[in-house]
Amino acid sequence: QVSPGLRTPQLPVWVCGVSGRHGVLFGTDSRLLSDWKCERIFHLYFYSGQQEQAQTAHLTIDTHSHPWEEARREDPCSPGKRRPALEMAIRTKWAGATVSWNGTEPFF
Repeated sequence: QVSPGLRTPQLPVWVCGVSGRHGVLFGTDSRLLSDWKCERIFHLYFYSGQQEQAQTAHLTIDTHSHPWEEARREDPCSPGKRRPALEMAIRTKWAGATVSWNGTEPFF
């Protein structure tokens, strides 16, 4: 029998498989699970256990960003427009969101 805590987590947590590597993306605000208004600007943390990751990455997600303010002439495949795979995975849940790595160099 599965524990109710496993069926309905008390904090948001996702196991991610990105670019052939696995990690855990999680939040510390339980309201993110039940109150859609909390999905405006919120914080998530990512840990992969990989050698290149010295500490848990603190990410700020903004779901009401303005993507049309980016330079329109730039090719979407150009190096200036490429985004880390983890950001693209986050956008599968929150389309169009911007992800701030808060000073951490994107590594995943």
